[in-house]
Amino acid sequence: MERTGPTVRFSGLLAAATAAVLAAGALVATAPAAGAADVDLARNGGFESGLDGWSCTAASGSAVSTPVHGGTKALKATPAGSDNARCSQNVAVKPNSRYTLSAWVQGSYVYLGATGTGTTDVSTWTQSSGAWKQLSTTFTTGPNTTSVSVYTHGWYGTPAHYVDDLTLVGPGGDPVVIPAVPAGLKTTAVTSSSVALSWNAVSGASGYNVYRGGTKVATATGPSATVTGLTPSTAYSFQVTATNAAGESAKSAAVTATTTEGGGGGGAELPARALVGYLHSSFANGSGYTRMADVPDSWDVINLAFGEPTSVTSGDIRFSLCPVAECPNVESEAEFKAAIKAKQAAGKKVLISIGGQNGQVQLGSTAARDAFVTSVSKIIDTYGLDGLDIDFEGHSLSLNTGDTDFRNPTSPVIVNLISAVKSLKAKYGSDFVLTMAPETFFVQLGYQFYGSGPWGGQDPRAGAYLPVIHALRDDLTLLHVQDYNSGPIMGLDNQYHTMGGADFHIAMTDMLLAGFPVAGDTTKVFPGLRPDQVAIGLPASTQAGNGHTTPAEVNKALNCLIKKTDCGSYQTHGTWSGLRGLMTWSINWDRFNNWEFSKNFDAYFGN
Repeated sequence: MERTGPTVRFSGLLAAATAAVLAAGALVATAPAAGAADVDLARNGGFESGLDGWSCTAASGSAVSTPVHGGTKALKATPAGSDNARCSQNVAVKPNSRYTLSAWVQGSYVYLGATGTGTTDVSTWTQSSGAWKQLSTTFTTGPNTTSVSVYTHGWYGTPAHYVDDLTLVGPGGDPVVIPAVPAGLKTTAVTSSSVALSWNAVSGASGYNVYRGGTKVATATGPSATVTGLTPSTAYSFQVTATNAAGESAKSAAVTATTTEGGGGGGAELPARALVGYLHSSFANGSGYTRMADVPDSWDVINLAFGEPTSVTSGDIRFSLCPVAECPNVESEAEFKAAIKAKQAAGKKVLISIGGQNGQVQLGSTAARDAFVTSVSKIIDTYGLDGLDIDFEGHSLSLNTGDTDFRNPTSPVIVNLISAVKSLKAKYGSDFVLTMAPETFFVQLGYQFYGSGPWGGQDPRAGAYLPVIHALRDDLTLLHVQDYNSGPIMGLDNQYHTMGGADFHIAMTDMLLAGFPVAGDTTKVFPGLRPDQVAIGLPASTQAGNGHTTPAEVNKALNCLIKKTDCGSYQTHGTWSGLRGLMTWSINWDRFNNWEFSKNFDAYFGN
């Protein structure tokens, strides 16, 4: 969350990845002629049928009649500030076979590549191509590979580029047959509301269906899934099938699992649909100061921004009202406390939010952990608050080299934060409200990258919130990830999604509810959260942060997640009718914008 106007965040991970590509992406010479049995497997590689067979990010791709390399059409793709204009298609291939991928391109920083090869994924690029230039690369498929994804893209913020006559030459895929029945179904994690499952991959399968008690409850593209929305202390039976274009296999042998006892998430007293907002209580910015008593009844959870440490590593958190010199209309402390009590009497929750953009908190020692518990308790007791919001950003959380399993973290800043929050929960009991507001970089990016990676070199902050969320999931009232100030993030459809529209919120929220393998490791699946534990985080206005979403697009996202309508190209892995609601940065900015955000929330849910 920001004290000032919007900023653009570029991750170190993205920069490192860019450097690696620029260093390694030398052009490959034109491949030798294909063998007699080889064929071109790419569908509509000349774009003569528009984008038929291709999936492009956002609205970045279109077929144009000029310039073209061959035929009458070519692909024109236009990157944006947070969209690299990626277009891709899945192609059936044979295992243990060699393929040549080629395309003619025109423009700056144009990339061509293939993923899912089962061996080493490949890519090539050209820095500048004023005329048509051929890119070409080769790869060999793995022993179980029957499908690969071929793609082309540009680079963020560069001008439009063109692609034509794309081919993938090699042995044709075998005729599609119904896949075999999956084997090895087992449970990998069980909570009070979810069961994580895994099974053996099936050759020729393009997806899987998960059944609970004979009813299909989830789909997956890989050999793992998490079933959420379950009842505590209840036994369930699960089966799985494999699917492809030819049909669906028979159901696997069943496996049973019993959910654990329900945790004290502190959310039972919240309304079924809750609106969460941050109130600038300790500082002013362009939105102006809003007194606690002037916060409308629309807001169900009010997070006081911010409690900040005396130093980054001290763990000693302090909070005070905005100085009169900065906020001339600030209320007295007595008025502030009285207004909090009035909100609570009306059924609202008021929390202290720790961190924000400027409040870096690193609990690297047990002394810092204990100081955190003591100082946060003092703030809660002084103002009579209902709980804690963790809004750690920047370099507050990172994973030490070798800390690769979110289920068993070893990094002190992670371990000590978990311990501190559990101590606060134990002190205040089941009514203690716990919320978290991480950025996508610390959560959903974990689907691709986790910490410094198995070989080092990655940004150690990638996915660093996942062990905290997982360890505290039975104590967690609400997770509202900031779906803004974010670069493109890959969703469960293995496509990149860009902030600012319904699609981004649909894909990012679906990941939290369906669960996902961390860093692509199907043995380390982050289980999905209950829908009532999840709210979507958005900026209240264009001034509040990058990635503002119009009310119409917000409503599309809610329609898709709750009703499975208006979903666009992304297909959710469930109908999340119990989604708790929305969070925004901030109440002050919403007031500045004539309460557009909260009025839309009230209108949508009929409040």
